[in-house]
Amino acid sequence: MRILVTGANGLVGSRTCHLLVEQGHEVVGLGRGERRATGSWRYVPCELTREQEVSAAFADASPEVVIHCGSMTEVDACEREPELAFAANVDATAYVARASRRAGAHLVHVSTDYVFDGEAGPYDVEALPNPRGVYSVTKHMGEQAARVLAPGCAIARTAVVYGWPPVAGRLNFGAWLLTTLEKGQPVRLFEDQFVSPSYAENVAAMVAELGVRRLGGIWHTCGAEVLSRVHFGRAFCEVFGFDVGLIVPVKLAELKLPAPRPLRSGLRVDKTRHELKARPLGLAESLTRFHADWRRTRG
Repeated sequence: MRILVTGANGLVGSRTCHLLVEQGHEVVGLGRGERRATGSWRYVPCELTREQEVSAAFADASPEVVIHCGSMTEVDACEREPELAFAANVDATAYVARASRRAGAHLVHVSTDYVFDGEAGPYDVEALPNPRGVYSVTKHMGEQAARVLAPGCAIARTAVVYGWPPVAGRLNFGAWLLTTLEKGQPVRLFEDQFVSPSYAENVAAMVAELGVRRLGGIWHTCGAEVLSRVHFGRAFCEVFGFDVGLIVPVKLAELKLPAPRPLRSGLRVDKTRHELKARPLGLAESLTRFHADWRRTRG
């Protein structure tokens, strides 16, 4: 199939491109600026917030499937610069969805657990979103734009994605933990925020399957377990052999961060587990694979 992937310089986007090429598909990856992720797919620079560039990229690629991973994901940056967040998460999604519909391509839109307020998690796919904060609101608006402009699309929500090696010069949660703990430095993690940590390769496998099988509706494409960030950090230390004492529990409210964050935004994966071949991975298997990825890069 001819598949177009946005956000090809990013963690999920680059891995989705890799996987689809391995499966034998013809892949075009769109990204901002120069190419920063390696791979054998064709890369096209494209500013997704400019509709003319999006239209030109789609006309050139003639995709049958579109997997939209590109977005502005830095939560505090979104809070500080709401116009940029709106352009990246709402306008760009509308342009991609509109272009997908014109091309007759099936759209998979990658979203987030942050569309929920975190008061009653974990959430299943039928739960009603109640976003708080600029990032959360714009990602929810992006979901609605995709559903309106590309009927039959898939909404793939994920959470706390981590993987090694990091891409695009930005450390994801797992990579940040690893580099900090390697230095023997303490890490402050939230003991009262419960999430669904997601191994990037696993997320890529799930969203790729949604595209190839042209499945629609809402899917939770994340890790299989809901746990606190402190729990994740301690399990991480055990797998890598770091001192568990370096994990310092803190309350979310103590850090006085610019953007609100849901405390209990974990996602239920029952539908995904039962209906996709790419099953959501548990914490132990995800961390084992992450560790193996890290070991390979060390030669």
